[in-house]
Amino acid sequence: MQKIIHKAENRGHVDFGWLKSAHSFSFGNYFDQDKLNFGALRVLNDDFVEAGNGFGSHPHDNMEIVSIPLSGVLSHQDSMGTSRDIQTGDVQIMSAGTGITHSEFNGSKEHPVKFLQIWVIPRERQLVPSYDQKTYLDIDRKNKFATIVSPDQADSQAVLIHQDAYFNLADLDAHAVVDYALHGEHKGVYVFVLEGSIQVAGELLNRRDAIGIWDVDTIEMQATVDTQILLIEVPMF
Repeated sequence: MQKIIHKAENRGHVDFGWLKSAHSFSFGNYFDQDKLNFGALRVLNDDFVEAGNGFGSHPHDNMEIVSIPLSGVLSHQDSMGTSRDIQTGDVQIMSAGTGITHSEFNGSKEHPVKFLQIWVIPRERQLVPSYDQKTYLDIDRKNKFATIVSPDQADSQAVLIHQDAYFNLADLDAHAVVDYALHGEHKGVYVFVLEGSIQVAGELLNRRDAIGIWDVDTIEMQATVDTQILLIEVPMF
């Protein structure tokens, strides 16, 4: 087993007033040579956007971009003609492929929106751009993992990603133990603690801490208190 620890307080932080963001990996004006990526996982931004604010139209290409609101509403528009509100309990993916422009705004004039935006390098370049969005509110994730992003087109509960990557959520009771089996060789998992605290790979992780683990077949983790986890499995190249 190999591992790397990313503590919450060591993330890159920006504060523009209307936007507050914590970067797990190098992004924008934040650069750390040791935090360029974790395998195919390139970006994990923990964003807070004030009411009535957001990101104007801007371009992307050759990236799988996943947005997960944690509270509030995120409004999305893009050059494919998509115009959608992404609610808390939804997961959205935009495959930028050959190129796309989009905007993201807080969908509320009164309340902030908090969301994760996560970028994954696709398995191939110059794909046709696409969009997918689903809700995971009714998916059972009590003391077990539920997949919300998957490369398997037959997985009707997950949005489709053009990479051999899986995003999983779990809501754990205090002292609950869960295992996760990786999908084959040359894969790693990035475990991000949304809320609570867990023991994993001999480490104690608290709120917004993360650990990357590879060269393993399965991992086991135990919640020390009621805990919410996001686990991202990606190729390690």
